[in-house]
Amino acid sequence: MLVAAAREAIIEGARESAGLCPLAGLSQTSPYRLSHAFSRQMGVSLTRYRNRVRVGRAMDRLVEGEARLSDLAADLGFSDQAHLTRTVRAHLGHTPTALRRLLVPGTDGPPTLPT
Repeated sequence: MLVAAAREAIIEGARESAGLCPLAGLSQTSPYRLSHAFSRQMGVSLTRYRNRVRVGRAMDRLVEGEARLSDLAADLGFSDQAHLTRTVRAHLGHTPTALRRLLVPGTDGPPTLPT
């Protein structure tokens, strides 16, 4: 029940899901207990799971045409664009810009200047 409530909050994007302590408070338990139970039941840490969900949302928005990575990072709760980029690369092996080029037709990168 504890882990299910935490997962639901993360999936729904509840404000409390941005950090372990607020999420534990929402569940009325200690951060240690929530973290331990989550890892034991899910097989991954709460942070890794939350980041996996946020990376999925980032990918959806990139496919939909999200232009500004800084706005995307802020909307998804990353501290900045570099944090978003590091997290996406850690989970998917590519930066958000590289993935956009792979996923969205016609986004082969910036135009090149004639020589």
